[in-house]
Amino acid sequence: MNQVSPQFEAAQSMLEKMLQKLLKKNGVQHVALGVESGNGEFKWVGAAGKARHEGGEMTIQTPFMIASVTKLFIAAGIFILVERKKIDLDKPAAKYLPGKYMDGLHILKGTDYSQKISIRHLLSHSSGIPDWLVDKPSGGKSMVDHIGIEEDREITILDLLDQVKNNLKPRFSPADFSKNKIKIRYSDTNFQLLIAILEHQCGKQIGEVFQEFFYQPLGLENTFHPEGDEMEGRGGADFWVAKKPFKKPLLTASFRDLYSTSDDLLAFMKALISGSLFQDPHTSELMRSSWNQFSFPLDSAALRLPSWPIQYGMGMMRWKLPRLYSPFSNIPAVVGHTGVTGSWLFYCSEYDLYLCGSVSQLFQAPLPFRWVPQVLNRPEIKNLSI
Repeated sequence: MNQVSPQFEAAQSMLEKMLQKLLKKNGVQHVALGVESGNGEFKWVGAAGKARHEGGEMTIQTPFMIASVTKLFIAAGIFILVERKKIDLDKPAAKYLPGKYMDGLHILKGTDYSQKISIRHLLSHSSGIPDWLVDKPSGGKSMVDHIGIEEDREITILDLLDQVKNNLKPRFSPADFSKNKIKIRYSDTNFQLLIAILEHQCGKQIGEVFQEFFYQPLGLENTFHPEGDEMEGRGGADFWVAKKPFKKPLLTASFRDLYSTSDDLLAFMKALISGSLFQDPHTSELMRSSWNQFSFPLDSAALRLPSWPIQYGMGMMRWKLPRLYSPFSNIPAVVGHTGVTGSWLFYCSEYDLYLCGSVSQLFQAPLPFRWVPQVLNRPEIKNLSI
C-alpha cells in the first residue's frame, strides 16, 4: 500500500476544505476542483453538491460546462493547423472562410477593415470586432440580456455575425502589430470565427475536429460539445443563473463551449503547456509569447468582460494579483483561461502546478481570480513545490 506523504496529505485536506467552502457560497449548487503538480507526483480532484436541478450527486466523473476555457482548445486547434501549413496567422481570416462570414463585419467611420483582419487579430482579441453576446446596440439590450428571457433557439455562427454586422459597432480598428503597444478588447465573436475556420479548413464539425486533435490522442473521454441529446446522454451537469438552472439546450449548444471534467482538463493543459500536443513542442510557446494588457472596464458591457489586470496572448490569459491587493504576499502569475460560469484552467510555472475548477454559475467569471490566489498563497500548496 502506497503511503501518502504528510505534505500531500495536508494539501489534500486543505483543498477538500476549500471545496466545501466554495459550495457554501450563495447560489452555488455544485463545485468541481482539480490540482496537479507538473511531475504528476501530486494530484487531487474533488467534486460536491448536486449535479442537476432534478437531483443526482456531482462526482469527479460528471462533465460540467467550462464556458470560455474552451478558447484554449480553439487556439490550440488553430496552432495545429498552422503547424500543418493549412493556415497562416498573419493572413486575412477571410482567406480561409466563405465571403458571407467576413464581408461587412468591421466597418468603422466609413472604412471597411473586414478583409484586413488576420487570424492573429482574432486570437489576440485585437480585431476591434464587438462581442456578439454582451455588446449592446444603440438604445437596445445585449444578446445576453435577451437570452435570459427568450425561448430556446439555435444561434448559428452566421446568425451571430448578422447580429454584429447589423446591430453593433466595431470598437476600434484592427491592431497594427508593428507598434510596441496595441489595443485589445475581449470579444467572443473572434473565437466563433476561429471555430468556423477550424470547421472549414478541416471539413468537419468542431466536435469532430476536437476528437481528432485532442480527445483521441489525449484520452479525453468526458469532454464534448453539448450537441443534440449528447449532454443528457452523457450525464452533463446543469449550470445555473443564481438558483435557477439554465435549461435551454439549443442555446447552450449555440455557445459552442465544451463540457469536461477536472481529470480531462488537467490532462489537456499538461499536454498544452509541455508542448506534447504539437508536432513541435515550441509551438505551445507562441500562445504565450506576446502579452497585451486589457484596459480598465469603462462601459457596462466591458464590466462583463475580462479586463485589467488580465493580459492576453494568443488564446491564453496571463494573470497576476497586483501587489496592491496582496501587500504582504507575492502571489505568482498563472496562465490559462477562465469562463463566465466561474470556470478556470491555469498553470503556475513558479510552483509547476496546474489548477482547474468550476462552480457552474452564470456570471461568476470573477470567482477564479479570488479563489486561485487564495490557493496559491496557502503553505500546503507552496510546500508541494519544495
